[in-house]
Amino acid sequence: MAKVIVEQNRLTRRRFKVEAGTIFYTLILAVLLVVIIYPLGLLIINSFIVTLPDGTEQIGFGNWTIAWTQPGLVESIFNTFNMVIVTTVIVFPVGILFAWLLTRTDIPGKEYLDFFMWLAFFLPTLPVLMGWILLLDPDFGLINQIFSDWFGLQKGPFDIYSFWGIIWAHIVIRGVAAKYIFLAPAFRNLDSSLEEASRISGRGTLGTLFRIVVPVMTPAILITLIISLIHSLESFEIEKVLGPPIDFFVFSTKIYQLIAEVNPQFGVATVLSLIILLSMLPLIFLQQWINSKRNFVTVTSHFKRNIVRLGAMKWPAFILVFGFCMLVTVVPITFMILGTFMNMFGFFDIENVWTMDHWKRVLQDPILIKSLWNTVKMAGSAALIGMVLFTLLAYISVRSKYLGRGMIDLLTWLPAAIPGIILGLGMLWMFLGTPFFRPLYGTIFILIIAVLINSMTTGVQLIKTNMVQLGKELEEASSVSGGSWLYTFRRVIMPILAPVLLSVGTLTFITASRNVANIAMIVTGENRPIAMLQLDYMADGSYEAAAISGVFVVILTIGVALLAKWIGKRIGIRI
Repeated sequence: MAKVIVEQNRLTRRRFKVEAGTIFYTLILAVLLVVIIYPLGLLIINSFIVTLPDGTEQIGFGNWTIAWTQPGLVESIFNTFNMVIVTTVIVFPVGILFAWLLTRTDIPGKEYLDFFMWLAFFLPTLPVLMGWILLLDPDFGLINQIFSDWFGLQKGPFDIYSFWGIIWAHIVIRGVAAKYIFLAPAFRNLDSSLEEASRISGRGTLGTLFRIVVPVMTPAILITLIISLIHSLESFEIEKVLGPPIDFFVFSTKIYQLIAEVNPQFGVATVLSLIILLSMLPLIFLQQWINSKRNFVTVTSHFKRNIVRLGAMKWPAFILVFGFCMLVTVVPITFMILGTFMNMFGFFDIENVWTMDHWKRVLQDPILIKSLWNTVKMAGSAALIGMVLFTLLAYISVRSKYLGRGMIDLLTWLPAAIPGIILGLGMLWMFLGTPFFRPLYGTIFILIIAVLINSMTTGVQLIKTNMVQLGKELEEASSVSGGSWLYTFRRVIMPILAPVLLSVGTLTFITASRNVANIAMIVTGENRPIAMLQLDYMADGSYEAAAISGVFVVILTIGVALLAKWIGKRIGIRI
């Protein structure tokens, strides 16, 4: 009888744990639906709500009609796709070449070159852009001044405030670096026997690259291409700074312009947001289809990795990659820092070029200190919460038997398909249009939510790829020893995943500290972070203050990355 009672108690406790877990997982699913699906639903609903002259509202297609007849809409559509196509055609071959050189050849100093490529990827957009403005501004750009002096020209040949200036900015600001980061792992896992067979057949190095390596890498290249196209379609910061002087608008800046007007056209902006979201859906479905059909196996039981000898091309290849790395990191950051000490940003030919006055004024400005503190709070909170939240979401998707785990997994993928400017507009609707959420508008909390959603896909997927390698006996041993699910998750799962969690936390912090597109719609004077403050300075023409703000962003992002690397070494983690 005693044994029966003990067994019943054990089954009761087990049933209670299962029910408690189900309730907890359902609560997580409900939260995801609120912060991801609810804003999108509000976008769709509000696109059909028309405000009449007397202030009343009715359901109709007025916003859709106005949107399609909006001045400059056709031009913004053309500009968007023209910019995306041209940038991709230029950047992708360079990214493929660099990924191959640094992973498959004997190019000298590849570890240092790899570091600079990662540094280029981590650097925030606006500070780097400031450096290039100082170099390529048509009126005061240093390179243009040099050309004018040397060749006696009235005006220099370069203009960063142009279509090709915007293309150049996309190439050197994380364009090539992002392609390298995505493609390098796939190139490292390529079986060298394929290249050896090509060379035995008489193909040279370049012939092997374009006839063997690139075709075999087709799945990875296509996935990277699609992700790059999605990110390019939602680009915002570069176009926001370089576009207005030449009336160059893309979808994202057109939406922002409609919201930022004295009389904001929320309905029309919502319609444009839905249009760009719908244009991305085919790319999302194509990405999923390619993943499901992927059958290009490059790692087998006979896998081997040999280095391609470049011979006489070794040092020219090094000069090419090293020069590019310096061009996209050291050069713009150096000149951005120089710009902070100039009396007039960009004017090297005046009597007193250098001054400390701008630093004195900006450092005494409480707005800068407040914005910097807002950034630390926003990015730090997002990093800490993200490490726990993303691990929890990955655990539910990979380890649990919860019936809704497929829906949770889908919701973690969805943010990758939502442009930041659209997500920000949806959250603006949610926090202003819903009485329950309205008190949160203007707080740091709303920005933390936005950057967490923005980082969710990358964070969860990185953790999932590591979690699937863990044996279930670890959790079973903890459970047999009397540990609860929460205890097992906190004391077993998370410590084992410490390396990837540190990487995810670092990436989340850096992404949050440089984020502009996701938060542009929901920033106020009270919660404005330093990246948004820099954008405001640049839009107002206060380049000296903007450059100083950029220095703080660069120090913050690189400092956190180096701190994470130091912590990783101290506790035996390599990141």
